Amino acid sequence: MRHYQAVELTKAYRLLNHGPTTLVSSAHAGRTNVMAASWAMPLDFDPPKVVVVIDKSTLTRELIEASGEFALNIPTRALAEATLVVGSSSGRDHDKFAAAGLTTFPAEHIGAPLVDGCLAWLECRVIPEANNEARYDLFIAEVVAAWADPRAFSNGRWHFADQEQRSVHYLAGGAFFATGQAFEV
Repeated sequence: MRHYQAVELTKAYRLLNHGPTTLVSSAHAGRTNVMAASWAMPLDFDPPKVVVVIDKSTLTRELIEASGEFALNIPTRALAEATLVVGSSSGRDHDKFAAAGLTTFPAEHIGAPLVDGCLAWLECRVIPEANNEARYDLFIAEVVAAWADPRAFSNGRWHFADQEQRSVHYLAGGAFFATGQAFEV
């Protein structure tokens, strides 16, 4: 059973503010793809914007350039192996969703699919910035919808229920760490 609820758009930045690895899903003309991206972050509050780095050689980049949209999906520790799989191969060679055992469900405002089992999802539309895209592989997008699993994010705050349901951060060479315990000062 899928658990998610809408996140107020002015609070969507909180889904990414702690720097988790993301799964970038994309679609265009009947083709879909997913890739892992550690270089994604919030940029603005209202309207909410994000930035993500997407290499020009990827199928994801081709689909995003054609469609003008993508989704940022925040995987759990339980999806770390699948995250590594989709981050280590090309969608030009095979169906990365199938190879990683990932299933999807439709987004509400964009054509890119959302990845099941994630903690949160941001539906994004590209704000064209040709120079940034060409020179730095940097895409700026407006968040048009945001969703989160209320078991992990509600009232604008993360609260991870258990170790497998924490977000992950990729280091290198197949090494990740899970988001730690929150504290206040």
